[in-house]
Amino acid sequence: MTEILIYLSVLLLAAISAPLIVKGSCRKSSFLFALISAAGFALLMHFTTLTAGGERLVYQAEWLPALYLNFSFLLDGLSLFMGLLVTGMGTLVLIFAGKYMEVYSNKERFFLYLLLFEFAMLGLVLSGNLFTLFIFWELTSVTSFLLVGFSHEKAEARQAALQALLITVMGGLAMMAGFILLGQTAGTLEIHELLLQGEKIRESPNYLPALLLILAGAFTKSAQFPFHFWLPGAMQAPSPVSAFLHSATMVKAGIYLLARLYPVLAGTPEWRYILTSAGMITMLLGAYFAYAQTDFKKLLAYTTISALGTLVMLLGLDTHESITAAVVFLLVHALYKGALFMTAGLIDKAAHTRDLGKLGVLYRIMPFTAIVAILSLLSMAGLPPTGGFIGKEMFNEVKLSFPINGNCLNK
Repeated sequence: MTEILIYLSVLLLAAISAPLIVKGSCRKSSFLFALISAAGFALLMHFTTLTAGGERLVYQAEWLPALYLNFSFLLDGLSLFMGLLVTGMGTLVLIFAGKYMEVYSNKERFFLYLLLFEFAMLGLVLSGNLFTLFIFWELTSVTSFLLVGFSHEKAEARQAALQALLITVMGGLAMMAGFILLGQTAGTLEIHELLLQGEKIRESPNYLPALLLILAGAFTKSAQFPFHFWLPGAMQAPSPVSAFLHSATMVKAGIYLLARLYPVLAGTPEWRYILTSAGMITMLLGAYFAYAQTDFKKLLAYTTISALGTLVMLLGLDTHESITAAVVFLLVHALYKGALFMTAGLIDKAAHTRDLGKLGVLYRIMPFTAIVAILSLLSMAGLPPTGGFIGKEMFNEVKLSFPINGNCLNK
């Protein structure tokens, strides 16, 4: 675990040093940052054998133990999976951003914010104490605000950034109140200890208010109904931001939180009905609004909302098959949607528009981009032999495993 903590320190140092490093070549600097991110990916891969065997690593530094407030980090299968997603997508996005951001002013500030976000997101998924998780959770909201409002000379960007910040921060504060209730019930905020007290927490009178408060945090972060409206506005951010934050990582933080606390909070009618209802409504609303979009990035944003709703619904169904399908779908969605957001950025740069009604025959001048877009769209459509086919086929198996008469809710 010490190696991972050292890596987090190196990543933070790289973020702080970014304004000095990027004063040289933007592309060379982005490759350096990508190498740092790739080093994190390789480091985490080193622990796959350990976590595959069911082991976990815990680091704890006491701060206010009487209030259960400690700086703790936890590495197990779930946190390793999310850490690999953060560092892997971070590597690809940083490489892409080197060329994409060359024409922008204040590139130094952009890479500072982006690396700070990666640091915050990695800290979030590796947190071993709910207080530590809250700190990194709110840091992702602040860095997202800075990245969405990067083109601050535009009123639309400022408004979208402020809207996203207010919604996610307020949700985070509600979530922290839920964490306090969990701490009062279980006598700890350490995640690995909470996971052993699920039955005690579910039988407590604090369970329902804690569940509702934590869901408020997860739903605002992952753009669930009725908080879904902030995500399309966040498309004011540069395309590398959309690919990294708003398809692959930050919007998946709420999904991660639900999966992390699944052994603690799941298994009740409240969990099933709330998550399946909110997820289904979000899935349908996202798909409905996507059909009316002509802006390429907003179209992708609404389909992302629909996918996030699908993930929440799968977690709400509360079976082994649905949880497995959610994890697989989370991964494949991050891959194909991240590629599509970067494709949208390249098209915007080449054609100076994202209006689908004005675009056509770009494959003649952008053949490589066209191939990437087609492969990504095939995965999004769930056609074989893409990863999207596997993810959506598992989703179909989950649907078929539930009888129409609804007896599954008694499982």
